[in-house]
Amino acid sequence: MNNSRLDTTTLIGVFMAFGAILGGQALEGGHAGTLMQLAAFIIVFGGTIGACLIQYPTPIFFLGVRLLKWVFMTPSVALESVIEQVVGWGNTARRGGLLSLEPLIEEMNDPFMRKGLQMLVDGAEPEKLREMMEVEMDSYDEHHRQAARVWESAGGYSPTIGILGAVMGLIHVMGGLSAEGGVDISSLGTGIAVAFVATLYGVGAANLFFLPFSNKIKSVIAREMVKRAMVVEGLVSVANGDNPRLIETRLRGFIA
Repeated sequence: MNNSRLDTTTLIGVFMAFGAILGGQALEGGHAGTLMQLAAFIIVFGGTIGACLIQYPTPIFFLGVRLLKWVFMTPSVALESVIEQVVGWGNTARRGGLLSLEPLIEEMNDPFMRKGLQMLVDGAEPEKLREMMEVEMDSYDEHHRQAARVWESAGGYSPTIGILGAVMGLIHVMGGLSAEGGVDISSLGTGIAVAFVATLYGVGAANLFFLPFSNKIKSVIAREMVKRAMVVEGLVSVANGDNPRLIETRLRGFIA
């Protein structure tokens, strides 16, 4: 998945999310500045990252961070071009045999397709070819879905840590009250409002960003898995000597 395109829908969604929150705040007579609290930000996001680091092995965590680019720069998975390639392999193999596919191996940019084509040229039995390629598919799927679940876990932790931040803020506010002195109602109200900003950060980050990020990454993985399933089915069909038109019909069933 080397080719990527800017996902304008995601950018629109991000701007709409921020716009809805800030716009609603303005309609209620509030100020955007009241939502900017550094302490709450550090508690919620620092605590969430720490919890995810505890839960996941370091390589999985950092893979999840790297996959974040898929949310905004979505990899292009052209299933139609996969069909064209596989049908081309079928036509080439019918004319010159499986060995005639060997010059195509070096032209493959996709490591998965290159490996499958190499096994096909090497004369692997169709079922053995399917078995080995499906093992690699399952490994890719599990590894990348674990990385996507980093953001899903962040979406689970951040609301709770936001509540923790709010409680810490309330403790600070209540600790400032003096039994002997009078209570400054305006100061008390401001302190409580600031405390609940942490809850806003936690719930907002989970539902507007972390969980959607996770689901977006999973959708890219799912599309890549469809592509790989098509490649495996095509390779097995070519190995069996199936008619290219039959191969095309079979592969179109994956994207009907």
